[in-house]
Amino acid sequence: MARRRSKKRTHLGAHNGPNKGATDLSAANRTPKSMVLRIGAGEVGPSVTRLVKDVRLMMEPGTASRLKERRSNRLRDYITMAGPLGVSHLLLFSRSPSGNTNLRIALNPRGPTLHFRVERYSLCKDIQKALKHAKGGGKEYSSAPLLVMNNFTSQSSSESHTSPAVPKHLEQLTTSIFQSLFPPISPQTTPLSSIRRVLLLNRELDTNDSDTSDGVYTLNLRHYAITTKATGLSKGIRRLKAAEKVMTSREKKKKAIPNLGRLDDVADYLLDPAATAGFTSASESEVETDAEVEVLETSARQVLNNRQREQIRARGANGTSKGTRRGVEKRAVKLVELGPRMKLRLMKVEEGVCNGKVMWHEFHSKTNEEVKDLDQLWEGRRQEKERRKKEQRANVEKKRKAPRAKAGAEGDAADEVEDEDMDDDWDSEDFEDDDGLIEEGQPESSKSGKSAGRLVPSG
Repeated sequence: MARRRSKKRTHLGAHNGPNKGATDLSAANRTPKSMVLRIGAGEVGPSVTRLVKDVRLMMEPGTASRLKERRSNRLRDYITMAGPLGVSHLLLFSRSPSGNTNLRIALNPRGPTLHFRVERYSLCKDIQKALKHAKGGGKEYSSAPLLVMNNFTSQSSSESHTSPAVPKHLEQLTTSIFQSLFPPISPQTTPLSSIRRVLLLNRELDTNDSDTSDGVYTLNLRHYAITTKATGLSKGIRRLKAAEKVMTSREKKKKAIPNLGRLDDVADYLLDPAATAGFTSASESEVETDAEVEVLETSARQVLNNRQREQIRARGANGTSKGTRRGVEKRAVKLVELGPRMKLRLMKVEEGVCNGKVMWHEFHSKTNEEVKDLDQLWEGRRQEKERRKKEQRANVEKKRKAPRAKAGAEGDAADEVEDEDMDDDWDSEDFEDDDGLIEEGQPESSKSGKSAGRLVPSG
C-alpha cells in the first residue's frame, strides 16, 4: 500500500526556518552557481538540446553539467531546489509555438529576469569543423572564463539622434547581471595561468543616424580559448624544448621528438636554412598572433645572498641593466574559438523569477498613468500575499498550541475525578459516627469497636 502523504509546509511538524537548510553564504563572497535548463524537454528539439549542453560546458565549473530534465518537471520544481543547492542564476532555454528559441536569465531567488530571443546560434561541433586547428576540451574548463564586455553603455540621449533601446538604469542592470554570472577576478591575487578562456559579449550599437531606426538591444556572444607561445624562437628550438619536457614526463609522445638520426650534429638541424625548421627561417619564427605580452617565467626563482643583491643594486644604480628585466619572457597570445556562438535580442525585463511586473518591453510602451496603475495593482498583490503568509503562520502556531491545550484539559479532568474518589472514601470511614451509637461504660470520644457490655442508645 502506498504511504499516505503528510503535509509539512503549513501544518503541524513543519520546519520552516529562515534558512530552510540552505547554505549560509553571503552574497558578497559566495561563488556564483548556475543551472542551464530546458523548459519543455521534449519540445525544444535536438538542436536546442545540443545548444544547452554547449552552454553548460561554457559555464563550467560553476554549473550543473550533468543535470537531466524530465518532461514532468516544471519551472517551479527547479526554483524550489535552487535555494537549498545554492544556485544563484538560472539560464532557461525554451521554444515558442511559432518556432523561436528563447533564453531567460534569472537571478535566484528574487529576480529580475532578462528575456532574450536567440536569433542565430552555432554549435561547438560546427565551429570545430570550420577551424583548421580546432582546440578540444582539456584543462581550459577547470576555471571560469574571463568576461569581456564591449559597448554595454550607450551614448546619452542628447548625443544620439534616436531614442535609447533600453533605459539607462536597465542598461546598468543588464550589465550587472552578466557580470555576476562569473566570480570576480583580482589582478593582485588571481594567478595568470588560471585564465584559460575568455567570453566576449559585444553589443551591436545602431550606426544608422536616421530617425526611423528601431533601436534594438542586440548582443553577440563568442567563446574563445587562450593559447600562448614563446616568441623569438624558431620551430626547431621549440620542438627541442617540447621534447625535453616529454622526456622528463611520464607521457611518451613520439610526434613531439624530432628525428635527428640522419644528422651529424644538432647544429645541422638548427642552422641549416634549407631544413624544414631551420633557425634562419624567418617564416617559422614569425607566428600568427593576436598580441604579445610580457609574463614572468614559471621557473623557480634563485635565492640570492647579500653580496649578489648588492651587485644587482649597483648595476641598477649605474644604469647597466637598463632595458632588461629579470625573469620576464615575451609570449604571443592567440585566441582559438571554442563555441557556441549566439546572437541575442533583448525582448523584456521582468521583476521576480519569470513572474512579476514587466519593467520594460520592446514592443509595448506605457504612459505614466498606466505605470502608476500597474504599480498599484502589484502593490495590492504583494499585500495580499503578505496577508496570506501571516494567516498561514497564525494557523500553524494555533495547531502547535492545540495539543498542549488538549493535554492540559485532560490533566485537569483527571485531577477532578481523583478528588471525587477521595471524598467518597472519607464518607465511608465516618459511618459509625453518623449512626450515633456509643459503647456503655466508655466515654463518647472513644472509637473502640470491641466491648463486652451491651449497646444502648445515647440519651
